[in-house]
Amino acid sequence: MSNCFLAYEQFARQLQDTGILSDAWVDGRPRFRLQGVVLPLAQARALKRAAERVGAIYQELIDLLWAHPEWLDTFFGLTPYQKLMWLSAQGRWHGIARADLFLCRDGSVQCCEVNSDTPSGEAEAVLLNQLLHPYHPAVHDPNRRLASVFWRMLVASHGGREPRTVGVVYPTELPEDLSMIALYRKWLEARGCQVVLGSPYNLHACQTGVAMFGEPLDLVIRHYKTDWWGEREVVWIDAEPYRDPDPLDGPLRTLLQAEYDGRVTVVNPFGAVVTQNKLSLALMWEAIGRFSPLARRWIRRYIPETYRLTQMPMDDMLNNRQMWVLKSAYGCEGDETVCGPYVSDEEWRDTLAQAIPEFWICQRFFSVAPEPNGRNPNYGVYLVGGRSAGFYTRLSVAATDEQAVTAPTFIAQRGI
Repeated sequence: MSNCFLAYEQFARQLQDTGILSDAWVDGRPRFRLQGVVLPLAQARALKRAAERVGAIYQELIDLLWAHPEWLDTFFGLTPYQKLMWLSAQGRWHGIARADLFLCRDGSVQCCEVNSDTPSGEAEAVLLNQLLHPYHPAVHDPNRRLASVFWRMLVASHGGREPRTVGVVYPTELPEDLSMIALYRKWLEARGCQVVLGSPYNLHACQTGVAMFGEPLDLVIRHYKTDWWGEREVVWIDAEPYRDPDPLDGPLRTLLQAEYDGRVTVVNPFGAVVTQNKLSLALMWEAIGRFSPLARRWIRRYIPETYRLTQMPMDDMLNNRQMWVLKSAYGCEGDETVCGPYVSDEEWRDTLAQAIPEFWICQRFFSVAPEPNGRNPNYGVYLVGGRSAGFYTRLSVAATDEQAVTAPTFIAQRGI
């Protein structure tokens, strides 16, 4: 036991030496597992293929919604500022995303959701693989090209031009994703970019479009959630209203106007206000007949049955806890997710009683094939420009939440 602890301490020092990731422990326990997840080549290909197909489903959904703008009200119930973001984006939603995939006991691949708004975990995915690759023979690192792929996506988003001054907009009061922000900064500075960091409140108009702290920006990496830019709505009947429920009117209009005028590029685009909304998963099933035959096949193959909670008989939900998972429209990373098989009847009843149905979906529970140690792997596959570009694997005892342990992910060089 002591040798393992010393080995982890040594790893933690190496992690700190990167200058990007410093928090190797959380609540006194290790955040990371040093033993890597090694995917057989065929399995890795199946996961990457599934992620790309799910991305294609989302693109078809976007095209359908653009052709049926009434769904913004009748299906999604978007607020005025959410609709402003969607309409201003003109159907653009994607730069980088992460599809959370699971290998099931029956051999299928299931995608519980896609973080297409502000995907995180890049620092952990890249640095763990770099530091621990030497201890894993006969494997290759699927994340080794993530930096170059990310850069090519930014250039393509910017009309084929290399951005010179990049603003990274993020919630500066929250520490959770500082390592990812630091990694992006390192990648961009290595390309010769000037990088300016700040919150939406630091954006302001300038003669060339939009600036941050007086520096005109060519491109903005938006790591500030779309539901925080707009009106903030509580999802529980007994919840106190947000202290700051109003939209970020000034910063949002400044950024949208500059983008509309072609003076700045925003990645991810604000169209992610729809794709990040989990009601999009319900639309795939409730309106499956509207999709192409190929997309219908992929929905049935990869997306668990998902419906708006408003469409489900309450008695059926109460009596079939083991079959369903409840998720709020904009909850992420396990937040506002209640997995029926993992809670008591009382907690399930209380959740259904307090959830405001318009803001929730129910998704069919699926049984994950666990690792030999009993943990459930969540294979996050990064999509950059619609193509798979890396893995971020978390291991959990039950549903993926803040207790999950992150492991490096490698692909076997030969079939195993």
